[in-house]
Amino acid sequence: MSIIREHTQATLSDAWRTIDIDALEEDSPVNFDTATLHQPQTEVSEADVRQLTAQVRQLLRGGDAEGALRGCLEAPVYEGPKGSGSSEGGGARDAALQTVIEVLQSIKASDMTPMLQRVYASPGGSECLDVLMKYLYKGMAATSSSSSSSGGSAPRTPTRMTPQQTGFSQMGPRPGAPSSESTGAAMSVLLSWHEKVVEVAGLGCIGRVMTDWRRV
Repeated sequence: MSIIREHTQATLSDAWRTIDIDALEEDSPVNFDTATLHQPQTEVSEADVRQLTAQVRQLLRGGDAEGALRGCLEAPVYEGPKGSGSSEGGGARDAALQTVIEVLQSIKASDMTPMLQRVYASPGGSECLDVLMKYLYKGMAATSSSSSSSGGSAPRTPTRMTPQQTGFSQMGPRPGAPSSESTGAAMSVLLSWHEKVVEVAGLGCIGRVMTDWRRV
């Protein structure tokens, strides 16, 4: 009798497919806590963000837009690990995003590149622009989500740009303006900053942001 015929259905089962190969590998992530590879993040509450926002607005009123931008980028609010404090809920991070957008709105278009160059040339400037890029991507995602939820399947209309006295596009909606217009204006501002950051920091900035485990 052939040895193949001697095998029963049980011996020819595909149970071997359920074996966790990673558990047998000494260097596999399942054999050690990957959280130890991440640097501990400082917990930031919404109250802390409100205090930072007050300081940033004070700098803006004093005409120090660059100092306000540095203040936001040097103290980013990162997403905390699961089970941690208030930053997990997203309230503090969302408030920080709104503060960053407020600062970006207040800066003239002609001042964007010189300001980014000064920040980039300063100590820790590369990290600051990486943080700015993270906030830009988060702002784009939030803008796209709000557009999808409010616009539905309605056809897109051309976006009208409303200039401010600062010479830059208006982030907030005009009185009576449709949501598509305000959303398009907000996205235009973020894309303009994205273009300037890439010009100053290079394409490597995008790669670092995409591969960084820290999320604002």
